[in-house]
Order: sequence, then structure tokens, then C-alpha cells
Amino acid sequence: MRVRVDLSSLRMTEWSEYALRFLFGGTITAVAGVLAERFGPEFGGLFLAFPAIFPATATLIEKHERKRKKRVGLTKTTRGRKAAALDACGVTMGSLGLVGFALVAWRLLPIWNGALTLFSALVVWLVLSVLIWRLHNLFRSRL
Repeated sequence: MRVRVDLSSLRMTEWSEYALRFLFGGTITAVAGVLAERFGPEFGGLFLAFPAIFPATATLIEKHERKRKKRVGLTKTTRGRKAAALDACGVTMGSLGLVGFALVAWRLLPIWNGALTLFSALVVWLVLSVLIWRLHNLFRSRL
């Protein structure tokens, strides 16, 4: 599987869908801020790793796939749910990478230069995410 960018979906996205994503992201960020105020920044920061727009994105992916199939005359397909599930799988892989980012930043920020720490955390996120993606593809191909 090749990773690619498909900008054609930007034309399909309505402004209300962007607003929904913004609302989800803002709500998750606000909840993280309240939790950080109440229980400390370490606890609140855990919630910032939550893929804030995923709930909105999953429903929109399913809706777009259903619309595509309806245009060609197909109904009652599971393609939309499968596309949303595939996106959830990718979100999970990226989130595991974010855990690595958070651990590196948490441990190194008190003792290292901030820019060097963030760069190191970025590298850990990238390496972990790609490694998890490759392992997923390796195990999936063996099934």
C-alpha cells in the first residue's frame, strides 16, 4: 500500500463539515484544559493526544462513501463503514506514535533544550508511526 495525498476530497467537504471538525477539536482541547487545571498538566496533556477530530472525520468518511455509491446506483453497501474503520486503524497507529512523542517530551523537556527535545520527540513519533504501519502491513499480508 502506498501512502498518497488525494486533494479531490477537499472539494467534497462542505463548510458545515469543517465547522463540525472545529467544534470537536475545540471541545476536546477545552476538556483537556479543564482536566489540566483540576488534576495537573500531565493528566490534562494525555487528553490532547486524543485524535480530537476523529469522531467527526469517521462519520464524514462514511457519509462521503455512501454518497459516492448512491451516485452510481448502489445502495446498502458496507464500503462507508469499512472506509471509516480503515481511518480508525490509521488514527490508532498515529496515536501510538503520539504516545512516544509525549513520553520523550515529558522526560527530556526538563533537562534538554526545548527545540532539541521537540525535534527528538518528532523523530520518535515519525519512526514509531512508520514502524507500526509497516508491522501492520506485514502481519496483514500474512493473513
